[in-house]
Amino acid sequence: MKNVYGYIRVSTAKQGEGVSLIEQKDAITRYATQQNLKIVKWFEEKETAAKQGRPLFNAMIKQLKAGKANGVIIHKIDRSARNLSDWAELGDLIDKGIEAHFAHESLDLQARGGRLSADIQAVIASDYIRNLRQEAIKGIYGRLKQGVYPFQAPTGYLDTGAGKFKEIDKVKGPLIRRAFELYATKKYNLNVLISVLHELGLRNLRGGKIDDGSLSRILNNPFYMGIIKVKGKIFKGGHKPLVSPRLFKQVQAVLKGKTNVRLLKHDFLFRKTISCANCGYSLTGEIQKGHVYYRCHTKGCLTKGLRETTIEKLLTNAFEAMELHPKESATLDDLLLKTEISWTNKQQELLRSVQLQKDQLDARLERLTDAFVDGLIDSDTYGKRKEGLLIEQKILESKEKEIASGKEVILKKAKRFLELAKSIKNTYETAISEEKRDFVEIVTSNLSTQGKNLIVATKTPFYELSQRSFLEFGGPERAKPRTYDTKLVYSGNNTCPIIGKSLSESQLKLLLEEILRYVDLLDFKDELDL
Repeated sequence: MKNVYGYIRVSTAKQGEGVSLIEQKDAITRYATQQNLKIVKWFEEKETAAKQGRPLFNAMIKQLKAGKANGVIIHKIDRSARNLSDWAELGDLIDKGIEAHFAHESLDLQARGGRLSADIQAVIASDYIRNLRQEAIKGIYGRLKQGVYPFQAPTGYLDTGAGKFKEIDKVKGPLIRRAFELYATKKYNLNVLISVLHELGLRNLRGGKIDDGSLSRILNNPFYMGIIKVKGKIFKGGHKPLVSPRLFKQVQAVLKGKTNVRLLKHDFLFRKTISCANCGYSLTGEIQKGHVYYRCHTKGCLTKGLRETTIEKLLTNAFEAMELHPKESATLDDLLLKTEISWTNKQQELLRSVQLQKDQLDARLERLTDAFVDGLIDSDTYGKRKEGLLIEQKILESKEKEIASGKEVILKKAKRFLELAKSIKNTYETAISEEKRDFVEIVTSNLSTQGKNLIVATKTPFYELSQRSFLEFGGPERAKPRTYDTKLVYSGNNTCPIIGKSLSESQLKLLLEEILRYVDLLDFKDELDL
């Protein structure tokens, strides 16, 4: 009686617990009895044969090569040969005299005809699994195009069944949102944030702290703002976002260049806030003769250092230029009250403005796709640009919902904005250091230096305030969509602010329309007393 192994393979753990495993084992046992073979060891693999390198199959092959058994009994050829690489390895053993038996097929593998028949069946099985894989991929991408994520739910979400949108985990969801909010403050590196989240109750599957790699993947995953990204391809998700696109963008800005966070020796006011206009690198704060300077340390860069007091003076000049005159302020308050009364018409105007911007984004997406299809850009560039446009779309969709749902949010922000616009300079000067950083983040999109000049790129509608005497207001230009970070700059090394004359009521009405159109994009900090 020859000693043989019994090899069983099931595609899933569920099959392993059910009828498939029992049927295979019974069939192999009956075959062994009929052929007077002794099964000395069982190998039960719970892994798809489409994957090469199955651990138990490899272990069995190794032991057969070592002569520890005369052969192996397998239920069917497709249980061993749904990829040709493993079938070729099994064929090499047969050529060396090791017996391979199939309980369900009566084939003499030592004869040419039997071996040919087995080879044909192996090729058919391999083609079947290849086709099955392709169909599975089609199904996955079909779900993705519908906005359904067909894989395990990310931390903070729950699986709700096949073909259904993920739902927010009531326990972990708020903790993941808090992780984004805390990291956006720029006060935490990954290691510190992990400890804070652990104290708040966030755990990994083993009940311990999440690691820095997991947290980094969470903070970089656009799924949390409603966008699905799979192997470089971008899809609009149908699930409810955990964080706003604006907050996600803020976190990405903090993540850039911060993989190696160092402990700060000095808590400088403008740390990692000012960049060099020539080389693009952040200026470094340092203390010289009792004064704080910000310098560019790039070798050969022409940018010189600026004293912190000088930067603050230039900033307050820019802020003062934005402040409303008392007459302007009173007129805008009155116009805002009238707008609140006649909100329905204003709401439709704002919705039309948003729709125009959405149409512009759709056109840009279409041009981007055409460029990719025509081979003008590579897949990596296409993916990155598409992701950026989809983020802008999400911001506009959020804005559209706010406008459609009612006037409270926008009018409340408009009132807060007008209150701030009455005393922007004083609000900054009376704030503490941390509040000043938050204030600068609200008003500006970028600070940079060139020579001895400070260049202040202000966000809409602060830019419109600073340049209100020189700008003509109106709807957004069709060729140039407006975005959150408006790349229009105020620069100067003067000591006196540029203050224009008071605007007329008709001009202020246009300014108010501009404020209402974009004020909801502003991220006011609750801790600031605006």
